[in-house]
Amino acid sequence: MSNSMISDMKDKKVLIVGMGKSGKAAAQAMVKLGADVCVQDSKKEEEVDPQLRVFLKDRNIKCYWNDQPKDMSVFDMLILSPGVPPRLDFIDEAKKHGAEIIGELEIAYRVGKGNYVAITGTNGKTTTTTLVGEIYKAAGKKTYVVGNIGVAVISKALSTEEDSWLITETSSFQLETIEEFAPKVSAILNITEDHLNRHHTMEEYIRVKELIVKNQTADDFCILNYEDPVLREFGQNVTPKVVYFSSVRKLEEGIYLDGDQIILKTYEEEIPLVHTGELKLLGQHNFENVMAASAMAYYAGVPVESIRKSICEFTAVEHRIEYVTEKNGVAYYNDSKGTNPDAAIKGIQAMNRPTLLIGGGYDKGSSYDEWLNAFDGKVRYLVLIGQTRDKIKEAAERLGVCPCILCENLEEAVKVCAEKANPGDAVLLSPACASWGQFDNYEQRGDMFKEYVRNL
Repeated sequence: MSNSMISDMKDKKVLIVGMGKSGKAAAQAMVKLGADVCVQDSKKEEEVDPQLRVFLKDRNIKCYWNDQPKDMSVFDMLILSPGVPPRLDFIDEAKKHGAEIIGELEIAYRVGKGNYVAITGTNGKTTTTTLVGEIYKAAGKKTYVVGNIGVAVISKALSTEEDSWLITETSSFQLETIEEFAPKVSAILNITEDHLNRHHTMEEYIRVKELIVKNQTADDFCILNYEDPVLREFGQNVTPKVVYFSSVRKLEEGIYLDGDQIILKTYEEEIPLVHTGELKLLGQHNFENVMAASAMAYYAGVPVESIRKSICEFTAVEHRIEYVTEKNGVAYYNDSKGTNPDAAIKGIQAMNRPTLLIGGGYDKGSSYDEWLNAFDGKVRYLVLIGQTRDKIKEAAERLGVCPCILCENLEEAVKVCAEKANPGDAVLLSPACASWGQFDNYEQRGDMFKEYVRNL
């Protein structure tokens, strides 16, 4: 950490906006660095975690619960949590008065040391980030797995050393507020429609995702999916060295799937990395995640043998097509991380038996036709919950894909599936929607699903 940055923060008037995981961690770090901290959140005071309220009260931190500061001209800096849209009126007001508006990822980058590996994309981020973390750890690197995966980057930044590696799952929300953030290795896994309620247009969503390379140099690497037309074109004109991966064709240089073998091809040599049958991960999308992770390790200097060992030992991430248990001959799978239609398509494609599918949740403005058409005759019943249940039912009936059943909540949906399922069927929670409204996050939704299944 640059000492100038530490002294820079001393007595700086900082407003932290949004008091979720990253806001809380930012508040703790800024207090440590001697900043004059205030916090703001749209929640009412009684809805805020009591422990957090005690922490803030003990340090005399001014809190604006369900409220905003009247005078925005007093702040030097606003640190936004990823969930906060940067175009709110009071944020614009602060900007007009010369306050710097940055996100939690950016401030972590400035006050910490170490090297960043940044992974973004609509789907596959969590699996790839976790896998890259495992590869780096096994190779003996000082590794922190942080970001959108559930560990605020700022919570680890102050502990990093020059030779630390921060493997960072980076969402479009975090990239929207970067200024100096410069990863040594970046990856964009894919880009499909998501978060249009925040970014409004697909063009804006793509622009924000592509900010990941904004500060990379010619010595850095960017790993891109060759089969994504947007990314293939994007790779033609960026500063870092581009390495493509493909699950469809052989590449002149890059990493690709050839039959059942993953090959890493540099200009010097062709390295057979692994047979897909040796992996514990299922499905083509996971082979893509393995290719991206392997490239991100190889170009950061991790030996091939070490990469091979780690990718063969790696098992699926919790909440991502996670096998729960079998009851009365019915297999239950938790894919709560299928929070958009594209991710949920991967979930249903991985099923190899007749399936009862639980879907629905918070409405992010997505269209569900492509997801419903991907059922391919596998889905016996679509059991729907949440805000989007009527919208999805109407689309399913229009397309004539399968019978739908509406339920009040997830517990009822699990019971209905258990009653309707035959031995040899699968029950899959893969909602194609965010969890907000009925749950705090997709993890809680997945955990509750597993609990209801075990209680059957």
